[in-house]
Amino acid sequence: MPVKSLICLFCVLGLSVYSRAQNLPSLILNRNINSTFSIIAFDPQTQEWGIAVATNNIYVGNSTCYIQPGVGAFSVIAETEPMYASNGFEQLKENKTIEQAIQYTRLKDTLADYRQVSGIDAKGNAYAFTGSSLKYWKGKSTHLIGKYYVAMGNQLAPNVLHDMASTFEHTEGTLAVRLLKALAAGENAGGQISGKQSAALLVKGSRNEWFNQIDLRVDHSRDPFADLQKLLNYHYGRILINQANYAIGMGNKKRGEDLLKRAVIQTKGWYGIYPKIAKTYLLLGQDQNAIKLIKAAVLAEPKWRENLSAFYCLYHDPVISSLYPVKQFTVIDWNNAISMLIDLGRLTESLSLCKTVIGRYPSSSYTWYLQAKTFTALRDIDKARAADMTSLKIDPENADAKRLLTEINH
Repeated sequence: MPVKSLICLFCVLGLSVYSRAQNLPSLILNRNINSTFSIIAFDPQTQEWGIAVATNNIYVGNSTCYIQPGVGAFSVIAETEPMYASNGFEQLKENKTIEQAIQYTRLKDTLADYRQVSGIDAKGNAYAFTGSSLKYWKGKSTHLIGKYYVAMGNQLAPNVLHDMASTFEHTEGTLAVRLLKALAAGENAGGQISGKQSAALLVKGSRNEWFNQIDLRVDHSRDPFADLQKLLNYHYGRILINQANYAIGMGNKKRGEDLLKRAVIQTKGWYGIYPKIAKTYLLLGQDQNAIKLIKAAVLAEPKWRENLSAFYCLYHDPVISSLYPVKQFTVIDWNNAISMLIDLGRLTESLSLCKTVIGRYPSSSYTWYLQAKTFTALRDIDKARAADMTSLKIDPENADAKRLLTEINH
C-alpha cells in the first residue's frame, strides 16, 4: 500500500478511535461537552433528592450531579459548568425560587446556549433550560418537566425522555430504584445516538445517615447501566444483611433467614461482603451454607483465604482447613478466630481458645482484651476487669481495652 494511503488510513482510524472517547460536538468545538441524558427528582415522603445520569464519555458523575439535602439538587450537562450548582445552592438558601437560582448564573454565562441545567428545590419545585445551540446537534436535545422531576438530554433518540418520564411516574420503590429504572428506560428507547460509556446515581436525603446516602458511579464500561444496577443491588443487599443480623439478634430467626436469602441474591459476586454473609449463616446455625459460600469466594478470589482464620470454627471441614492451615496462623489470626466466637455467642469456646492463645502469646494485649470481653459477656466482672487491666498493662494504648474498662467500671 502506498505511503500516502497508509497515512490516510491511519488518520481515519485515529479519528475513529478518538471519537469513541469524545462525542462529536466536543471534537468539532474543542470544548468539554458531554452528550448526556439525566433525570433529577425529589421524593417528598422520604425527603430525598436524586439524580441518575448517563453519557458516551467517561466519569459522568464527576461533573453533572449536585445535591445538598434540605436545600435542593442540580444536574448540569452538555457543556458542564459547576457554578450553576454552587451559585444555585446559595440562591436557594436566600429563599430564591429554583428558576431564579438557575437564571442567576445563566444571565452571566456567555456559553449558556451550550448548557442544559435542571434543578429541584427543597419542596420539589422544578425548573430546567436547554441551550439554544444544542438544536444544531444530531439527535434530540430538550427537557421534560413533571411533578417532582425533570428529564433532559441531548443527542437523543426521539422517545427517550418520554419513556424516562413515564417509567419514573409508574414505577414503585425507592427513589433510587425509580431513577435507575427511568434511566434504563431511556437507554432502551434508544438513549444517546452516539452510544454510552459511563453512568452515575446519586441520592441523598435530609433524614439519611451517611451510610445510607447513595453515590454510585460507573466511570467506564461497555454496559454502564447493568454495572450501575449491580452496584445498587449491592447497596440494598448490604442493608438486607444488616437487617437480617438485627432480626436474628432480636430472636426472629425466620425473618433473618428470609432477609438473608434476598441479600445473597442481591450481593452475588461482591466477595468483600461474603465474610458478613458467612457469619450470618453461622448465627442461623447454617454451617454448610457458610462453608459453601466460603469455598465459592476462595475459588473466585484466592486472596479471600486471608479471611479464613475468622472461620476457625469451621475447620472441621477438611477443605476449609486446607485452604489456610492452622500452622500459618499468627496471633492476629487467632484473635480473629476468638472474635468470631464471641460474636456468635459461643463464649465457652471463646474462653478456651483465649487461654490457649495466651499460653502461646502471653504478651498479646489484644488476646487479653478478648478474654476480658468474653468474661464480660459471661457476667464475670471481676475476671473481666483483671484480664482487661493486664491488656492495658501490656499496651496502655489499646483503645478497645480502654473502652471496655470504662464499661466494666460503670
